[in-house]
Amino acid sequence: MARFDEVLTTFWARGGGGAGSIPPPLTDAAVREAEGVLGVTLPAALLDLLRVQNGGIAAADHDAFPTRRPTSWSEDHVPFDILMGIGRYEETTSLLDTPYLVTEWGLPSPIVLLSGDGHYWIGLDYRACGPDGDPSITWFDAELGTELALAGDFRTFVEELTASSAFTLDSDDVAPGGSRRSSPTGAL
Repeated sequence: MARFDEVLTTFWARGGGGAGSIPPPLTDAAVREAEGVLGVTLPAALLDLLRVQNGGIAAADHDAFPTRRPTSWSEDHVPFDILMGIGRYEETTSLLDTPYLVTEWGLPSPIVLLSGDGHYWIGLDYRACGPDGDPSITWFDAELGTELALAGDFRTFVEELTASSAFTLDSDDVAPGGSRRSSPTGAL
Protein backbone atom coordinates (compact mmCIF):
# COMPACT_ATOMS: atom_id res chain seq x y z
CA MET A 1 0.00 0.00 0.00
CA ALA A 2 1.37 3.40 -1.03
CA ARG A 3 1.50 6.32 1.36
CA PHE A 4 -0.91 9.17 0.58
CA ASP A 5 1.96 11.64 0.10
CA GLU A 6 3.41 9.38 -2.62
CA VAL A 7 0.06 8.92 -4.37
CA LEU A 8 -0.55 12.68 -4.24
CA THR A 9 2.35 13.24 -6.62
CA THR A 10 1.47 10.42 -9.05
CA PHE A 11 -2.34 10.24 -8.96
CA TRP A 12 -3.24 12.23 -12.08
CA ALA A 13 -2.71 11.06 -15.66
CA ARG A 14 -0.51 13.49 -17.57
CA GLY A 15 -2.72 15.90 -19.47
CA GLY A 16 -5.71 13.90 -18.24
CA GLY A 17 -8.33 16.46 -17.35
CA GLY A 18 -11.07 14.55 -19.13
CA ALA A 19 -12.75 15.77 -22.30
CA GLY A 20 -9.27 16.81 -23.45
CA SER A 21 -8.62 19.57 -20.92
CA ILE A 22 -7.49 20.12 -17.35
CA PRO A 23 -10.12 21.83 -15.16
CA PRO A 24 -9.39 25.23 -13.61
CA PRO A 25 -7.48 25.16 -10.30
CA LEU A 26 -9.45 24.61 -7.10
CA THR A 27 -10.07 27.78 -5.08
CA ASP A 28 -11.07 28.25 -1.44
CA ALA A 29 -14.25 29.96 -2.68
CA ALA A 30 -15.13 26.89 -4.78
CA VAL A 31 -14.61 24.62 -1.74
CA ARG A 32 -16.89 26.83 0.40
CA GLU A 33 -19.54 26.82 -2.35
CA ALA A 34 -19.32 23.04 -2.74
CA GLU A 35 -19.60 22.39 0.99
CA GLY A 36 -22.62 24.70 1.11
CA VAL A 37 -24.34 23.07 -1.88
CA LEU A 38 -23.56 19.55 -0.68
CA GLY A 39 -24.26 20.25 3.01
CA VAL A 40 -21.11 18.45 4.18
CA THR A 41 -17.49 19.07 5.10
CA LEU A 42 -15.29 17.53 2.42
CA PRO A 43 -12.32 15.40 3.59
CA ALA A 44 -8.96 17.19 3.75
CA ALA A 45 -7.30 14.39 1.76
CA LEU A 46 -9.78 14.86 -1.11
CA LEU A 47 -9.13 18.60 -1.15
CA ASP A 48 -5.36 17.99 -1.10
CA LEU A 49 -5.71 15.80 -4.21
CA LEU A 50 -8.01 18.30 -5.96
CA ARG A 51 -5.56 21.13 -5.24
CA VAL A 52 -2.96 19.26 -7.32
CA GLN A 53 -5.50 18.97 -10.16
CA ASN A 54 -9.18 19.82 -9.86
CA GLY A 55 -10.58 16.59 -11.28
CA GLY A 56 -9.80 14.44 -14.27
CA ILE A 57 -8.38 11.08 -15.23
CA ALA A 58 -6.50 8.97 -12.70
CA ALA A 59 -3.10 7.61 -13.73
CA ALA A 60 -3.07 3.94 -14.74
CA ASP A 61 -1.36 3.00 -11.45
CA HIS A 62 -4.36 4.31 -9.47
CA ASP A 63 -7.42 3.43 -11.60
CA ALA A 64 -8.92 0.49 -9.67
CA PHE A 65 -9.83 -0.48 -6.12
CA PRO A 66 -9.55 -4.13 -5.04
CA THR A 67 -12.63 -5.74 -3.47
CA ARG A 68 -13.09 -8.92 -1.46
CA ARG A 69 -16.58 -9.41 -2.83
CA PRO A 70 -17.82 -9.42 -6.41
CA THR A 71 -19.72 -6.46 -7.82
CA SER A 72 -21.54 -5.92 -11.08
CA TRP A 73 -18.23 -4.68 -12.46
CA SER A 74 -15.87 -7.51 -11.57
CA GLU A 75 -15.15 -10.38 -9.21
CA ASP A 76 -12.26 -8.61 -7.50
CA HIS A 77 -12.15 -4.85 -8.15
CA VAL A 78 -14.04 -1.72 -9.13
CA PRO A 79 -12.94 1.04 -11.54
CA PHE A 80 -11.80 4.47 -10.40
CA ASP A 81 -10.56 5.98 -13.63
CA ILE A 82 -11.96 9.49 -13.12
CA LEU A 83 -12.24 11.71 -10.05
CA MET A 84 -14.74 14.54 -10.40
CA GLY A 85 -13.54 18.01 -9.54
CA ILE A 86 -15.30 20.94 -7.91
CA GLY A 87 -16.77 23.55 -10.22
CA ARG A 88 -19.48 24.27 -12.73
CA TYR A 89 -18.57 22.58 -16.02
CA GLU A 90 -20.57 22.12 -19.20
CA GLU A 91 -18.44 19.31 -20.61
CA THR A 92 -17.99 17.09 -17.55
CA THR A 93 -19.66 16.11 -14.29
CA SER A 94 -18.64 17.76 -11.02
CA LEU A 95 -19.07 16.97 -7.33
CA LEU A 96 -21.63 19.80 -7.45
CA ASP A 97 -23.86 17.59 -9.62
CA THR A 98 -24.31 15.14 -6.72
CA PRO A 99 -27.75 16.36 -5.54
CA TYR A 100 -29.21 15.95 -9.04
CA LEU A 101 -27.49 12.57 -9.64
CA VAL A 102 -28.54 11.15 -6.25
CA THR A 103 -32.16 11.95 -7.07
CA GLU A 104 -31.90 10.82 -10.71
CA TRP A 105 -30.38 7.42 -9.83
CA GLY A 106 -32.28 6.82 -6.57
CA LEU A 107 -29.16 6.75 -4.40
CA PRO A 108 -29.12 7.08 -0.60
CA SER A 109 -28.28 10.37 1.08
CA PRO A 110 -26.18 12.03 2.34
CA ILE A 111 -23.42 11.02 -0.07
CA VAL A 112 -21.07 12.92 -2.40
CA LEU A 113 -20.34 11.20 -5.69
CA LEU A 114 -16.68 11.01 -6.70
CA SER A 115 -16.73 8.82 -9.81
CA GLY A 116 -19.15 6.75 -11.84
CA ASP A 117 -21.22 6.47 -14.98
CA GLY A 118 -24.81 6.31 -13.79
CA HIS A 119 -24.98 2.54 -13.59
CA TYR A 120 -22.46 2.56 -10.75
CA TRP A 121 -20.97 5.24 -8.48
CA ILE A 122 -18.22 5.55 -5.90
CA GLY A 123 -18.96 8.14 -3.25
CA LEU A 124 -18.19 9.68 0.09
CA ASP A 125 -20.75 8.11 2.42
CA TYR A 126 -21.84 10.45 5.22
CA ARG A 127 -24.73 8.30 6.51
CA ALA A 128 -22.84 6.98 9.57
CA CYS A 129 -20.56 9.94 10.36
CA GLY A 130 -22.88 12.89 9.74
CA PRO A 131 -22.21 15.96 7.58
CA ASP A 132 -19.14 17.11 9.51
CA GLY A 133 -17.56 13.68 10.01
CA ASP A 134 -14.97 11.73 8.05
CA PRO A 135 -17.01 9.74 5.50
CA SER A 136 -16.37 6.19 4.40
CA ILE A 137 -16.11 5.31 0.69
CA THR A 138 -18.88 3.17 -0.81
CA TRP A 139 -19.59 1.52 -4.20
CA PHE A 140 -23.21 2.01 -5.29
CA ASP A 141 -24.74 -0.11 -8.05
CA ALA A 142 -27.73 1.98 -9.16
CA GLU A 143 -29.21 -0.70 -11.41
CA LEU A 144 -29.11 -3.52 -8.88
CA GLY A 145 -29.74 -1.30 -5.85
CA THR A 146 -26.72 -2.72 -4.04
CA GLU A 147 -23.72 -1.20 -2.32
CA LEU A 148 -20.37 -2.27 -0.97
CA ALA A 149 -18.21 -0.47 1.62
CA LEU A 150 -14.74 0.04 0.13
CA ALA A 151 -12.71 2.00 2.70
CA GLY A 152 -13.16 3.68 6.05
CA ASP A 153 -12.01 7.06 4.76
CA PHE A 154 -10.82 8.80 1.60
CA ARG A 155 -7.11 8.75 2.50
CA THR A 156 -7.16 4.97 2.99
CA PHE A 157 -9.15 4.54 -0.23
CA VAL A 158 -6.54 6.47 -2.24
CA GLU A 159 -3.65 4.58 -0.62
CA GLU A 160 -5.24 1.26 -1.64
CA LEU A 161 -5.91 2.20 -5.27
CA THR A 162 -3.98 0.09 -7.75
CA ALA A 163 -3.64 -0.51 -11.48
CA SER A 164 -6.62 -2.13 -13.21
CA SER A 165 -4.07 -3.98 -15.34
CA ALA A 166 -3.14 -6.00 -12.22
CA PHE A 167 -6.49 -7.79 -12.40
CA THR A 168 -7.30 -10.67 -14.70
CA LEU A 169 -10.37 -10.26 -16.85
CA ASP A 170 -12.47 -13.34 -17.31
CA SER A 171 -14.35 -13.94 -20.54
CA ASP A 172 -17.62 -12.64 -19.01
CA ASP A 173 -15.98 -9.24 -18.47
CA VAL A 174 -15.00 -8.74 -22.11
CA ALA A 175 -17.47 -7.79 -24.82
CA PRO A 176 -17.01 -8.84 -28.45
CA GLY A 177 -14.16 -6.80 -29.90
CA GLY A 178 -12.22 -6.84 -26.63
CA SER A 179 -13.81 -3.94 -24.74
CA ARG A 180 -14.62 -4.08 -21.01
CA ARG A 181 -18.22 -4.53 -19.94
CA SER A 182 -20.13 -4.84 -16.72
CA SER A 183 -21.58 -8.24 -15.96
CA PRO A 184 -24.01 -8.30 -13.02
CA THR A 185 -23.24 -11.00 -10.49
CA GLY A 186 -26.32 -10.54 -8.36
CA ALA A 187 -26.98 -8.85 -5.05
CA LEU A 188 -24.16 -8.03 -2.72
